[in-house]
Amino acid sequence: MNVTHLECANCRKKHDAGTLQNLCTECEKPLLVRYDLEKAAKSFAKDSLLSRKSSLWRYRQILPLENKENRVSFGEGWTPLLHADKLAATLPIKINLFIKDEGQNPTQSFKARGMSTAVSMAKEFGVKKLAVPSAGNAAGAMAAYAARAGMEAHIFMPADTPRANIVECEQTGAFVTLIDGLITDCGKIVAERKEEEGWFDVSTLKEPYRVEGKKTMGYELAEQVSGKLQFADSSKDKLKFAGHLSLPDVILYPTGGGTGLIGMWKAFDEMEQMGWIGSKRPRMVSVQSETCAPIVRAFHAGERFAAEFENATTVASGLRVPKAIGDFLILEALRESHGTAIAVADDELIQAVGEIGAAEGIFCAPEGAACLPALRKLIANDFVKEDENVVIFNTGSGVKYLEAFS
Repeated sequence: MNVTHLECANCRKKHDAGTLQNLCTECEKPLLVRYDLEKAAKSFAKDSLLSRKSSLWRYRQILPLENKENRVSFGEGWTPLLHADKLAATLPIKINLFIKDEGQNPTQSFKARGMSTAVSMAKEFGVKKLAVPSAGNAAGAMAAYAARAGMEAHIFMPADTPRANIVECEQTGAFVTLIDGLITDCGKIVAERKEEEGWFDVSTLKEPYRVEGKKTMGYELAEQVSGKLQFADSSKDKLKFAGHLSLPDVILYPTGGGTGLIGMWKAFDEMEQMGWIGSKRPRMVSVQSETCAPIVRAFHAGERFAAEFENATTVASGLRVPKAIGDFLILEALRESHGTAIAVADDELIQAVGEIGAAEGIFCAPEGAACLPALRKLIANDFVKEDENVVIFNTGSGVKYLEAFS
């Protein structure tokens, strides 16, 4: 394939892509996969996408897997970008509003993307046992993909994780341990035991491959926003995109560990280097809960890293990440895009689930629904303007969170 090396996102130290890796050996920050994008562009024209299967593996030239026999997949990716015109009509200004519905992925969340690539790479490297700390949806995805790959799955979750996630993991063969604490406490257990137990740690951004699956949301968004196609010649036997692919003006993304936002930002850079898009970027918005908002706090304080958020609580379990290892990457993307970070109250995001459902028929996860009250606040402070194209990411299905609505 087109992989050249792994690179530390912080100190830029290069690492061997042919060796199973977790964090940078120099500074213990996340590693990112780097590609020969000039070479990739020669063999991977964007117009070729028009005849490819509708899954994230349509982007195989800029994914790290070498042998397709190691691909572990349920057909994840290529989720719909839905025009939310009825919801937009409830807003005080006219905008073109879209919802990217990641709840339609296998295992009903965007986590399926990252686990497909991470488990595939683990299979390629001969890994037999995986471990992950999770607030819920990542655990369900890891359990499913590990089962499909024939690997052991060892999962550590807070005891108050939504019941649906726990049952999902148990019924797909995982070894599940519930912890009286937060996801950070679960992560400490995995870190302490992984060497002795022979586990490969697939924690968020503590290995290089989950972000590669998540970045495909950015590639898909460019294809889907671009919209109209044109015929290449009069015989009409070959379609092509009309010029550069397009991106929205604003992207609102619910942020816990932040891998999806980081991945999309990486995708936009890769697409520009391959000549698929120009230099213009969407303004990226990180949405968090007021009771767990480390990124919001750090962004507005002008800090490079986000301090751990003490006593973190929120009904949106995916947002309950008091300390994200990729915090500096999230903050860089927000600032480079002239974006922002905003927090909403739990009662606002729960109410928004019903608003979105009644208007558009989408049963959002509380995390995704948090983007609606955030959008209203952004409109009120003139961050989002008339006639802009705005995309809300719904990262999962509300059926996983039934306790939140009792």
